[in-house]
Amino acid sequence: MKTSPHTQPMGLNSHENEIVNDLVQNHDDMVETLLTWSLQNSGSLNREGLAKMRELLRAKFSSLPGQITDVALSSQSIISKTGEEVMREFEPSLRLTTRPEAPVQLVLTGHYDTVFPKSSHFQSPTYLDDMIVNGPGVADMKGGILVMWQALQALERSPHKDNIGYTVLLSPDEEIGSPGSAAELNRLGVKADIGLTFEPALADGSMAGARKGSGNFSLIIRGKAAHAGREHHLGHNAINAMADFALRIEALNGQRDEVTFNLAKIDGGGANNIVPDLAIGRFNVRMKASEDMAWIEENIKKCMDAVKQREGITLHLHGGFSRPPKPMSEANAMVFNWVKQAGECLGQMIKWSPSGGVCEGNNLWAAGCPNVDTLGVRGGHIHSDQEFVDISSLVERAQLTTVILLKLASGEFDAKHAKQMAMSIVGKLSGAKSDHHKSDKAVS
Repeated sequence: MKTSPHTQPMGLNSHENEIVNDLVQNHDDMVETLLTWSLQNSGSLNREGLAKMRELLRAKFSSLPGQITDVALSSQSIISKTGEEVMREFEPSLRLTTRPEAPVQLVLTGHYDTVFPKSSHFQSPTYLDDMIVNGPGVADMKGGILVMWQALQALERSPHKDNIGYTVLLSPDEEIGSPGSAAELNRLGVKADIGLTFEPALADGSMAGARKGSGNFSLIIRGKAAHAGREHHLGHNAINAMADFALRIEALNGQRDEVTFNLAKIDGGGANNIVPDLAIGRFNVRMKASEDMAWIEENIKKCMDAVKQREGITLHLHGGFSRPPKPMSEANAMVFNWVKQAGECLGQMIKWSPSGGVCEGNNLWAAGCPNVDTLGVRGGHIHSDQEFVDISSLVERAQLTTVILLKLASGEFDAKHAKQMAMSIVGKLSGAKSDHHKSDKAVS
C-alpha cells in the first residue's frame, strides 16, 4: 500500500513518535543524496567507479559513531573466455562497527555495486514525475543504503541505543553473487542476533519472504580443431557437444518442484572454416530447499556423462552453490512479524511473498542469522534501464526501519529469542548444507 512519508505514527511513545516524525524533515536531503549517488557508476566490475562510490559512502557513514574500515575481500576463481581458470579481484567492502560489546548485536547489509557497467548508456537519474525517479541504482540499492543510514541516525537519539550494537557491511559484489564478501557475511551472520538488509521492496511495498537458493556453474568442453573443408572428419566439435548438453539440462526443468536450470551464455568457436575445439557454457540453478542440491548435482553429472560419450570430447565443471535457500522458518517469520507490527505503528500495511531471487539475506540465514532483506525503497524494473524509485518511500522506509530499531533497542522485540530459534533450525540442516554450500571453486 502506498503511504505518504507524512503518515502520523500510532502505537509509539512520545519520544519514539518525535524521532519518527522528525525524519520527514530529511526528505529533500535524502533525494539530493540519492541523485548524487546515482550519477556515480558503480557497476560490479568497474573498480574505479566502485572506489569512488565507496568514498561517497564513507563520507556519509562517518557521521555515525563507531569505527569505519575497509574490508579486503577474497579473490574469486572464474573461467575466462579461453577456458582458463583465472582469479578475479574485488574492491573492498566498507564496514562500520558500533558498540560491539552491547548485549544485542545487529548486522545491516547492503551493496554499492549495480548491474550497469561503465559502458552502459544508462548513467544518470531523471524525474518521470514529481515522485518517480528513473536512474541506475536508485532502487537497487543506493536508495536502500540511504534508508539504512537515515534509520541508524535516528536510532542514535534513542535513550536505549546503548542496548544495541551494530555492524554495517556495504559490499561491491552482491550483483555477481557476493563471491568476495561471502566470508565476511558469514562471519557477521554468526555473530549477529538479527540481520536487516535493504534490497528494494516492490512498488506497492511488498517484501520478499522465503527465497530460493542459487548456484553458478561453468562447463568447459574441449574437442579437436580441424579445417572445416579439408579435414572436417578429423575434428571434434565442442559447440555441438555443448548444444547436446544444453538440450539435456533444459529438459531437467519441470522434473523437480521449483528447481530451475538456466544456460545463460556460451563462449567459444571462431572462424567458420575451423571445427571449434572449445565451448564454455555458463548456467545458473535455483532451488527451493537445501535437499534439492544433491538432486541437482546428480543430474548435472548425468547430463555430462551422456555428452562424454561423444568421440574426442572432454568436459570439466567449475563452480558451485553460492547461496543456499532461505526458508520462511519460524525464526524468520518472527522477524517479519516485527516488521508488520512496526508498519502498523506507521499506518503501513506490510505484506510479503516468496521470491525466486537471492540476496545477502540468504548468506546471513546460512550463518544462523534470522533476517528480513527487503527493507529498502519502493521501486521497480530493477536490472533494467527502466529502474525507478518512488522518492516518497525514502522517508517512509526510513521510518519503518527506525521503528524496528527502536523496538529492538527497548527490548519489545526479543532479538535473542529469534537468534536461538534460528541457530536450532540451521543446526539441524547443517549436515545437509555442509556438502553443498560452496564458493565458486572448481568441482569434479
